[in-house]
Amino acid sequence: MTLILEAILLLGLIGITVAIIFGKDLMTSVVIYCAFSFITMFLYIVMGAPDVAFTEAVIGVISTVFFIIILRSVNRKTK
Repeated sequence: MTLILEAILLLGLIGITVAIIFGKDLMTSVVIYCAFSFITMFLYIVMGAPDVAFTEAVIGVISTVFFIIILRSVNRKTK
């Protein structure tokens, strides 16, 4: 059962990675990156590494907030 769950989570991570790469808007990519971090955290919990999952959660939240603050402060122009 856990092997199937791990495979589903890994396929989800691959799909999220493709969505981040081909995303047109930077803010959308940051939000999708947050989902990547969440699924990675869940994968670590399933694999039995709660300490690594906690670290991933903290780093994921901090980096997402940092990216959003930076994107809001940068003056972006559309073509």
